[in-house]
Amino acid sequence: MHKVLNNNVVIQVDESGRERVLMGRGIGFQLKPADAVDPAKVEKTFILDEGEAGERELRMLDDIPYPVIESVTRATDAAERSLGRALGRGFALAVLDHLQFVLERLEKGVRIPATSMPELRVLYAAEYAAATGMTASIAASLDIELPPEESVFLTMHLLNATRDEPNGTAALLFRRVQHVVTTVENGLGLRLDVNSPDYARFVLHVQFLLQRLVSRTMLTSGDTSFFEFAKHSYPASFEIANEVKAYVKAATGSALTDEEVLYLIVHIERLKTQLRSGHTGEPVLVSSAVNSLQ
Repeated sequence: MHKVLNNNVVIQVDESGRERVLMGRGIGFQLKPADAVDPAKVEKTFILDEGEAGERELRMLDDIPYPVIESVTRATDAAERSLGRALGRGFALAVLDHLQFVLERLEKGVRIPATSMPELRVLYAAEYAAATGMTASIAASLDIELPPEESVFLTMHLLNATRDEPNGTAALLFRRVQHVVTTVENGLGLRLDVNSPDYARFVLHVQFLLQRLVSRTMLTSGDTSFFEFAKHSYPASFEIANEVKAYVKAATGSALTDEEVLYLIVHIERLKTQLRSGHTGEPVLVSSAVNSLQ
Protein backbone atom coordinates (compact mmCIF):
# COMPACT_ATOMS: atom_id res chain seq x y z
CA MET A 1 0.00 0.00 0.00
CA HIS A 2 1.08 3.61 -0.43
CA LYS A 3 0.08 7.18 0.27
CA VAL A 4 0.82 10.28 -1.76
CA LEU A 5 2.72 13.00 0.08
CA ASN A 6 2.70 15.28 -2.96
CA ASN A 7 3.09 15.04 -6.73
CA ASN A 8 6.73 14.08 -6.40
CA VAL A 9 6.91 12.01 -3.19
CA VAL A 10 5.05 8.79 -2.39
CA ILE A 11 5.24 6.84 0.86
CA GLN A 12 5.07 3.08 0.38
CA VAL A 13 4.52 0.71 3.29
CA ASP A 14 6.26 -2.66 2.88
CA GLU A 15 5.18 -6.03 4.30
CA SER A 16 7.03 -5.43 7.56
CA GLY A 17 5.26 -2.10 8.08
CA ARG A 18 8.28 0.09 7.32
CA GLU A 19 7.64 3.29 5.41
CA ARG A 20 9.75 3.72 2.29
CA VAL A 21 10.01 7.07 0.53
CA LEU A 22 9.81 6.99 -3.26
CA MET A 23 10.84 10.21 -4.98
CA GLY A 24 10.55 11.21 -8.62
CA ARG A 25 9.16 14.01 -10.73
CA GLY A 26 5.40 13.48 -11.08
CA ILE A 27 5.47 10.09 -9.35
CA GLY A 28 2.41 10.90 -7.22
CA PHE A 29 0.42 12.91 -9.78
CA GLN A 30 -3.19 11.61 -9.85
CA LEU A 31 -2.00 8.41 -8.16
CA LYS A 32 -4.75 6.60 -6.28
CA PRO A 33 -4.18 4.26 -3.32
CA ALA A 34 -5.00 1.21 -5.44
CA ASP A 35 -2.76 2.24 -8.35
CA ALA A 36 0.65 0.72 -8.88
CA VAL A 37 3.63 3.08 -8.70
CA ASP A 38 5.40 3.43 -12.04
CA PRO A 39 8.96 2.18 -11.30
CA ALA A 40 10.30 4.22 -14.22
CA LYS A 41 9.43 7.40 -12.31
CA VAL A 42 11.31 6.41 -9.15
CA GLU A 43 14.51 8.46 -8.95
CA LYS A 44 15.42 7.92 -5.30
CA THR A 45 14.22 5.72 -2.48
CA PHE A 46 15.03 5.31 1.21
CA ILE A 47 13.57 3.97 4.46
CA LEU A 48 12.08 6.56 6.80
CA ASP A 49 13.32 6.87 10.35
CA GLU A 50 10.82 5.85 12.99
CA GLY A 51 8.94 8.16 15.30
CA GLU A 52 9.51 11.90 15.52
CA ALA A 53 12.59 11.84 13.28
CA GLY A 54 10.59 10.21 10.50
CA GLU A 55 7.80 12.76 10.86
CA ARG A 56 10.34 15.57 10.58
CA GLU A 57 11.75 14.02 7.40
CA LEU A 58 8.26 13.82 5.88
CA ARG A 59 7.56 17.46 6.71
CA MET A 60 10.84 18.46 5.12
CA LEU A 61 10.11 16.52 1.92
CA ASP A 62 6.62 18.00 1.74
CA ASP A 63 7.77 21.58 2.38
CA ILE A 64 10.85 21.72 0.12
CA PRO A 65 10.13 22.34 -3.59
CA TYR A 66 10.92 19.31 -5.69
CA PRO A 67 13.45 21.10 -7.94
CA VAL A 68 15.55 21.66 -4.79
CA ILE A 69 15.23 17.98 -3.81
CA GLU A 70 16.11 16.96 -7.36
CA SER A 71 19.17 19.22 -7.47
CA VAL A 72 20.50 17.88 -4.17
CA THR A 73 19.84 14.28 -5.23
CA ARG A 74 21.80 14.72 -8.46
CA ALA A 75 24.63 16.56 -6.74
CA THR A 76 24.82 13.85 -4.06
CA ASP A 77 24.99 11.12 -6.71
CA ALA A 78 27.86 12.97 -8.41
CA ALA A 79 29.68 13.38 -5.08
CA GLU A 80 29.32 9.65 -4.39
CA ARG A 81 30.86 8.88 -7.79
CA SER A 82 33.66 11.36 -7.15
CA LEU A 83 34.50 9.94 -3.71
CA GLY A 84 33.83 6.33 -4.65
CA ARG A 85 31.54 5.64 -1.71
CA ALA A 86 27.94 5.88 -0.59
CA LEU A 87 27.13 8.93 1.52
CA GLY A 88 23.92 7.62 3.07
CA ARG A 89 20.42 8.97 3.41
CA GLY A 90 21.34 11.19 6.33
CA PHE A 91 23.79 13.18 4.23
CA ALA A 92 21.25 14.08 1.53
CA LEU A 93 18.66 15.06 4.14
CA ALA A 94 21.18 17.20 6.03
CA VAL A 95 22.15 18.98 2.79
CA LEU A 96 18.48 19.50 1.90
CA ASP A 97 17.77 21.00 5.29
CA HIS A 98 20.81 23.27 5.07
CA LEU A 99 20.16 24.33 1.47
CA GLN A 100 16.53 25.23 2.09
CA PHE A 101 17.66 27.38 5.01
CA VAL A 102 20.22 29.10 2.75
CA LEU A 103 17.67 29.69 -0.02
CA GLU A 104 15.18 31.21 2.40
CA ARG A 105 17.85 33.57 3.73
CA LEU A 106 19.03 34.54 0.24
CA GLU A 107 15.45 35.44 -0.73
CA LYS A 108 15.45 37.85 2.19
CA GLY A 109 18.84 39.24 1.24
CA VAL A 110 20.56 37.63 4.23
CA ARG A 111 23.89 35.88 3.71
CA ILE A 112 25.17 33.38 6.24
CA PRO A 113 28.65 34.45 7.36
CA ALA A 114 31.42 31.90 7.04
CA THR A 115 35.20 31.91 6.84
CA SER A 116 36.93 30.55 3.75
CA MET A 117 38.75 27.89 5.82
CA PRO A 118 41.57 27.37 3.27
CA GLU A 119 42.95 24.51 5.38
CA LEU A 120 40.05 22.38 4.14
CA ARG A 121 41.41 22.46 0.60
CA VAL A 122 44.69 21.00 1.82
CA LEU A 123 43.61 18.56 4.52
CA TYR A 124 40.50 17.22 2.79
CA ALA A 125 41.16 17.86 -0.89
CA ALA A 126 38.85 15.11 -2.21
CA GLU A 127 35.91 16.16 -0.01
CA TYR A 128 36.46 19.84 -0.80
CA ALA A 129 36.53 19.12 -4.55
CA ALA A 130 33.33 17.07 -4.27
CA ALA A 131 31.65 19.84 -2.24
CA THR A 132 32.70 22.47 -4.78
CA GLY A 133 31.22 20.31 -7.52
CA MET A 134 27.99 19.95 -5.54
CA THR A 135 27.74 23.71 -5.06
CA ALA A 136 28.21 24.35 -8.78
CA SER A 137 25.76 21.59 -9.73
CA ILE A 138 23.01 22.81 -7.38
CA ALA A 139 23.48 26.43 -8.46
CA ALA A 140 23.27 25.48 -12.15
CA SER A 141 20.27 23.22 -11.61
CA LEU A 142 18.32 25.91 -9.73
CA ASP A 143 19.69 28.75 -11.90
CA ILE A 144 20.84 30.71 -8.86
CA GLU A 145 24.13 32.04 -7.53
CA LEU A 146 25.24 30.36 -4.33
CA PRO A 147 27.89 32.03 -2.14
CA PRO A 148 31.37 30.45 -2.46
CA GLU A 149 31.34 29.58 1.23
CA GLU A 150 28.69 26.93 0.49
CA SER A 151 31.60 24.70 -0.50
CA VAL A 152 32.87 25.03 3.08
CA PHE A 153 29.52 24.05 4.59
CA LEU A 154 29.12 21.10 2.21
CA THR A 155 32.68 19.94 2.91
CA MET A 156 31.88 19.79 6.61
CA HIS A 157 28.72 17.77 5.84
CA LEU A 158 30.83 15.41 3.70
CA LEU A 159 33.37 14.97 6.48
CA ASN A 160 30.58 14.04 8.89
CA ALA A 161 29.37 11.44 6.40
CA THR A 162 32.72 9.97 5.32
CA ARG A 163 35.15 10.00 8.23
CA ASP A 164 35.48 6.53 9.73
CA GLU A 165 36.53 8.02 13.05
CA PRO A 166 34.90 8.64 16.44
CA ASN A 167 32.33 11.38 16.14
CA GLY A 168 33.98 14.80 16.05
CA THR A 169 37.58 13.56 15.60
CA ALA A 170 38.05 15.14 12.16
CA ALA A 171 36.48 18.40 13.29
CA LEU A 172 38.68 18.52 16.40
CA LEU A 173 41.84 17.91 14.37
CA PHE A 174 40.78 20.59 11.89
CA ARG A 175 40.18 23.16 14.65
CA ARG A 176 43.61 22.43 16.14
CA VAL A 177 45.31 22.83 12.76
CA GLN A 178 43.48 26.14 12.33
CA HIS A 179 44.67 27.30 15.76
CA VAL A 180 48.29 26.45 14.95
CA VAL A 181 48.06 28.32 11.62
CA THR A 182 46.58 31.36 13.39
CA THR A 183 49.35 31.23 16.02
CA VAL A 184 52.00 31.27 13.30
CA GLU A 185 50.27 34.08 11.39
CA ASN A 186 50.03 36.17 14.56
CA GLY A 187 53.68 35.52 15.32
CA LEU A 188 54.73 36.58 11.83
CA GLY A 189 52.33 39.52 11.86
CA LEU A 190 51.12 38.53 8.38
CA ARG A 191 48.47 36.43 6.71
CA LEU A 192 49.87 33.42 4.89
CA ASP A 193 49.41 32.90 1.16
CA VAL A 194 46.91 30.04 1.22
CA ASN A 195 47.56 29.24 -2.46
CA SER A 196 51.30 28.71 -2.06
CA PRO A 197 52.95 25.26 -2.00
CA ASP A 198 54.73 26.22 1.23
CA TYR A 199 51.37 26.85 2.92
CA ALA A 200 50.10 23.45 1.78
CA ARG A 201 53.25 21.73 3.03
CA PHE A 202 52.98 23.50 6.38
CA VAL A 203 49.32 22.61 6.94
CA LEU A 204 49.95 18.96 6.06
CA HIS A 205 52.97 18.92 8.38
CA VAL A 206 50.86 20.25 11.26
CA GLN A 207 48.19 17.64 10.57
CA PHE A 208 50.72 14.80 10.63
CA LEU A 209 52.39 16.27 13.71
CA LEU A 210 49.10 16.22 15.62
CA GLN A 211 48.36 12.70 14.40
CA ARG A 212 51.83 11.53 15.49
CA LEU A 213 51.17 13.06 18.88
CA VAL A 214 47.91 11.10 19.27
CA SER A 215 49.55 7.85 18.16
CA ARG A 216 52.61 8.57 20.35
CA THR A 217 55.02 8.31 17.41
CA MET A 218 56.57 11.78 17.61
CA LEU A 219 59.90 12.35 15.91
CA THR A 220 62.93 12.01 18.18
CA SER A 221 66.70 12.15 17.69
CA GLY A 222 69.77 11.77 19.85
CA ASP A 223 71.50 14.51 17.84
CA THR A 224 70.48 17.95 19.13
CA SER A 225 72.93 19.94 17.01
CA PHE A 226 70.36 21.00 14.40
CA PHE A 227 67.85 21.98 17.06
CA GLU A 228 70.43 24.09 18.92
CA PHE A 229 71.56 25.67 15.64
CA ALA A 230 67.96 26.58 14.69
CA LYS A 231 67.13 27.79 18.18
CA HIS A 232 70.01 30.30 18.23
CA SER A 233 70.07 31.21 14.52
CA TYR A 234 66.35 31.83 14.11
CA PRO A 235 65.11 33.12 17.49
CA ALA A 236 61.89 34.67 16.08
CA SER A 237 60.80 31.40 14.44
CA PHE A 238 61.87 29.49 17.56
CA GLU A 239 59.64 31.75 19.67
CA ILE A 240 56.65 31.12 17.38
CA ALA A 241 57.34 27.38 17.43
CA ASN A 242 57.42 27.53 21.23
CA GLU A 243 54.01 29.23 21.22
CA VAL A 244 52.69 26.37 19.10
CA LYS A 245 54.29 23.91 21.54
CA ALA A 246 52.55 25.65 24.46
CA TYR A 247 49.17 25.50 22.68
CA VAL A 248 49.59 21.81 21.85
CA LYS A 249 50.53 21.06 25.47
CA ALA A 250 47.45 22.94 26.76
CA ALA A 251 45.12 21.33 24.19
CA THR A 252 46.34 17.73 24.39
CA GLY A 253 48.37 17.40 27.56
CA SER A 254 51.39 16.19 25.56
CA ALA A 255 54.64 18.06 24.97
CA LEU A 256 56.31 18.23 21.57
CA THR A 257 59.81 16.83 21.28
CA ASP A 258 62.75 19.05 20.29
CA GLU A 259 62.74 17.29 16.92
CA GLU A 260 59.12 18.27 16.29
CA VAL A 261 59.87 21.86 17.33
CA LEU A 262 62.84 21.86 14.93
CA TYR A 263 60.59 20.92 12.02
CA LEU A 264 58.18 23.69 13.00
CA ILE A 265 61.07 26.18 12.89
CA VAL A 266 62.02 24.86 9.44
CA HIS A 267 58.50 25.39 8.10
CA ILE A 268 58.10 28.80 9.75
CA GLU A 269 61.39 29.95 8.22
CA ARG A 270 60.23 28.70 4.83
CA LEU A 271 56.95 30.60 5.18
CA LYS A 272 58.78 33.73 6.34
CA THR A 273 61.13 33.57 3.34
CA GLN A 274 58.21 33.15 0.95
CA LEU A 275 56.40 36.13 2.47
CA ARG A 276 59.52 38.32 2.32
CA SER A 277 60.55 37.42 -1.20
CA GLY A 278 57.20 36.73 -2.83
CA HIS A 279 58.39 33.28 -3.97
CA THR A 280 59.04 29.88 -2.46
CA GLY A 281 62.81 30.10 -2.12
CA GLU A 282 64.17 28.25 0.89
CA PRO A 283 66.72 29.54 3.43
CA VAL A 284 69.87 27.49 3.96
CA LEU A 285 68.48 26.03 7.19
CA VAL A 286 65.52 24.50 5.38
CA SER A 287 67.48 22.63 2.75
CA SER A 288 70.20 21.52 5.16
CA ALA A 289 67.94 20.43 7.99
CA VAL A 290 65.38 18.65 5.81
CA ASN A 291 68.02 16.78 3.83
CA SER A 292 69.81 15.69 7.00
CA LEU A 293 66.72 14.61 8.90
CA GLN A 294 64.99 12.58 6.17
